[in-house]
Amino acid sequence: MMAIELTNSLIFWGAVLALLCVIASGLSRRVGAPVLLIFLVLGMLAGEEGVGGIRFNDFGQAFLFGSLALAMIIFDGGQGARRDTFRVSLGPALSLASVGVVVTAGITGLATKFVLGFPWLEAMLIGAIVGSTDAAAVFGLLRSAGLRLKERTSATLEIESGSNDPMAIFLTITLVELLVLRPENPGFEILGAFAEQMGLGVAIGFTGGYVLVQLLKRLPLPVSMYPLLALAGGMSVFGITNLWGGSGFLAIYLVGILVGNASLPHAKDIRRFHDGIAWLAQIGMFLMLGLLVTPSSLIPLVLPALVIALALILVARPVAVLLALLPFHFPWREQVFISWCGLRGAVPIILALFPSLAGLELAETFFELAFFVVLVSLVLQGWTIAPIARWLRIEVPPVLEEPEHLVLKIPDDQEKELLVYQAVGGSPAIGMSVARLPLSGGAQLVGLVRHGVLLEEWQQQAIQDDDHVMVLGTDGGTPALARLFTPAASRTDREREVAEFFGSFVLKPDARLADLSQMYGFEVPQPLRALTVGEFINRQFHQKPVVGDRVALGHVQFVVKKLEGDRIAIIGLKIG
Repeated sequence: MMAIELTNSLIFWGAVLALLCVIASGLSRRVGAPVLLIFLVLGMLAGEEGVGGIRFNDFGQAFLFGSLALAMIIFDGGQGARRDTFRVSLGPALSLASVGVVVTAGITGLATKFVLGFPWLEAMLIGAIVGSTDAAAVFGLLRSAGLRLKERTSATLEIESGSNDPMAIFLTITLVELLVLRPENPGFEILGAFAEQMGLGVAIGFTGGYVLVQLLKRLPLPVSMYPLLALAGGMSVFGITNLWGGSGFLAIYLVGILVGNASLPHAKDIRRFHDGIAWLAQIGMFLMLGLLVTPSSLIPLVLPALVIALALILVARPVAVLLALLPFHFPWREQVFISWCGLRGAVPIILALFPSLAGLELAETFFELAFFVVLVSLVLQGWTIAPIARWLRIEVPPVLEEPEHLVLKIPDDQEKELLVYQAVGGSPAIGMSVARLPLSGGAQLVGLVRHGVLLEEWQQQAIQDDDHVMVLGTDGGTPALARLFTPAASRTDREREVAEFFGSFVLKPDARLADLSQMYGFEVPQPLRALTVGEFINRQFHQKPVVGDRVALGHVQFVVKKLEGDRIAIIGLKIG
């Protein structure tokens, strides 16, 4: 009976803690607090020195649960990485995820050696443990602040944060093994282990991802089973890669990219499910990590840990970003922001469990240092990311979101889907004839539903309030139609923001600077007079411009407003 009561008690209090975390995540948006910090504090309050009094110090269970949770979070992050962003972000992100992590770990290790006087290997182990960034933390904060960053910056941060964990894990495991085994000539062993882990991670990740995509496309299942199939497939790839000596985290990230960029029958259901699972994993992981730490044991380390955290944030990360992005000619404002976005999350605390599992002498100190560094990062960087993004002017106006509508994917090779839009009050579609609705991309009108009844003679009907219009089209192929079902007030506010950001005038990229200078009264240096405005912007951004990039000439600014593939399609002109 005692065991049953204990089980019921654990279930109840675990559910209460999770419920508090979900509620607190909504409240944190109002005060701008990093939501992961809320989870961490709730875990500490529930711990042995908090009001909950829960005693939890099983590092083995913590590592098992943390690894599974991290795999789910990285899988979800991979699904969010869009293939069309690789044009401007893949190279810089991979450089940050490799060179950047090594430089960050090295400088942080040097600071640890100077502050605490640790031996070199132990000091470098601290640097490796805190070497990776947390994508979920960064983008959760940006979303809660309502910020939309330039594609170059946001995609680089997202891909870097999802792909730098394998490097940090490799460095941590390697240094732990060096401390345990103390080999005489470790150089070749390290290179061999690196090639094995990364090579197997890439090979198994791509192979497993391809097989999983084919299963999701071809296997007939109930709708609710497709997200579970994706999760089970991704975790299977993660497990077998680890068993064979590869980097499971790299493999599952690649699987996520392939799944997220494939045309699947129930892609939106899969995405929503894994977004929820990733949040659940983060809640559980940070609660557990909060339970693991003993706050009173952090007090002796406060000053040295604070110095190490500041060295990481103010020196190691900026130097790493500068070196890693040097070949890619990033604008300085974006480099500064990427430097400040080196937010630390759950990965360093999970990696800090490795020394304990290996039985190293300073294992408890490693864990407490990593925990404190994450805490400082969440407080200092987490609370200031949104203001700094606005100060550096790297955000772009939010796009006009599509109105809420139903989507039914048609499983065929033409990627068709059935869209159902509701004519809510204030939308321009009300009063229009159904036959006059603008369609594009081969879309077809299917019918009109009024008061729950499909009308027979609907082609000449005028759309009324609360009518539902059914359209057969392709994903993203009906933007003009979507705008008609967006309330006018919402659309007017967004259009005002867009006009203020991009300017009131619109230019084609083939307009010559010499001609524009005469029309708008600004000076153009002689070497630039023969250039078109598109060529001028491309030259400034090394042939890889993104929406929101701007260049000034005299009192006018040219702002990239729209791209078609790799080419600039529309440029805004802002005077003053």
